[in-house]
Amino acid sequence: MTFSNLLIQWYLRNKRDLPWRNTTNPYSIWLSEIMLQQTRVAQGMPYFLSFTAAFPTVFDLAKANEEQVLKLWQGLGYYSRARNLHKTAQHVADELSGVFPTTYKDLLKLKGIGEYTAAAIASFSYNEVVPVVDGNVFRVLSRYFDIETNIAAASAKKEFAALAFELMPKDNPAIFNQAIMEFGALQCVPKSPNCSICVFNGSCVALQKNKVDQLPVKSKKLKVRNRFFNYLVLNDENNNTIIQKRIDKGIWHNLYEFPLIETEKEEDFDFISTQIQKDFGTNYEIISVAECNEKSIIHKLSHQHLYIKFWKVNIKGAIKNGINSTDLKMFPFPIVIHNFIEKDL
Repeated sequence: MTFSNLLIQWYLRNKRDLPWRNTTNPYSIWLSEIMLQQTRVAQGMPYFLSFTAAFPTVFDLAKANEEQVLKLWQGLGYYSRARNLHKTAQHVADELSGVFPTTYKDLLKLKGIGEYTAAAIASFSYNEVVPVVDGNVFRVLSRYFDIETNIAAASAKKEFAALAFELMPKDNPAIFNQAIMEFGALQCVPKSPNCSICVFNGSCVALQKNKVDQLPVKSKKLKVRNRFFNYLVLNDENNNTIIQKRIDKGIWHNLYEFPLIETEKEEDFDFISTQIQKDFGTNYEIISVAECNEKSIIHKLSHQHLYIKFWKVNIKGAIKNGINSTDLKMFPFPIVIHNFIEKDL
């Protein structure tokens, strides 16, 4: 029996019941694919359900303001995905009358849609014969065929896409694409897959050569930058505080945060309290400064590790345009700040 037949039979027996699989609506499929980039299905599902409830059509998403979108996205990370999602919804609603492009080539022209997402929408919505290539596909094919190509290399995607194209049934590419991704997610997992129950255990070359844990090959190392954030939680006599919007490009663009002192290393109480006096002493009479968390909260992003401390700064009088704790919770924050607000304010 061929690879694709075995794979599809496995899929039909084992597939998860996911809402975006019960439709060919490109809007729902696009939403799910953007949300599931860098995100596990279990984590992404509640967000998908919240988004489709709040914005049932591309017109609803287009009409929303960016802060609404970012607030609903809060906790999913990689916030540029949400901003691009919103801009693309506006483009589709306003320029394309709400109709998504129907081909892989035209889908690629939309902001935030790369080769993988375009292929997913084109095959799942329109049954176009185009292979999807994500981490699951790299893993399944590299193990089954014992391919030692470095998947971090620029040429790897082309090589694996050509192989997947050869293998897929041309009359039903959608089910093949769903099947190979699901197989990688559930069976041919990154670490310690249970090969004893695998439908391919008689034909997988990596298993025969005892190389399953060595594939796929990925040699590109990501440089991680350490950053030290000190957030100042000002508190006036009315229990109001202040926040600011991150307008610079980079992490958390257009999300909100408390006033920030970023340092080169982890600094002690004396250093931070002196800096607070310099930054705020001319505008406010500072009564006290206290460390909210003695140990830094380490928040890991793909390319940065943030060491975060919160400092409670009590001030005399009232903050101009201060925000109370109820209104504070309406703003979109990075999840680490949101968690602090929920737990400690």
